[in-house]
Amino acid sequence: MTEYFSYKQAMEYLGFDSYKSLASLIKSGLPTITVGKTKKISKSAIDKFMNEHQSVMKH
Repeated sequence: MTEYFSYKQAMEYLGFDSYKSLASLIKSGLPTITVGKTKKISKSAIDKFMNEHQSVMKH
């Protein structure tokens, strides 16, 4: 598996069917990489972002 995902690959990695879900994470601070017209998302950035935003439900 590559370190840098296209948006489509990032959506597959996260289990999203909708681009809106990915866009919501980006809006919430998920870092993206832009080189020319190409946009990528780092796998390690996704993992870090998700770990930092996880919460534990209390009963």
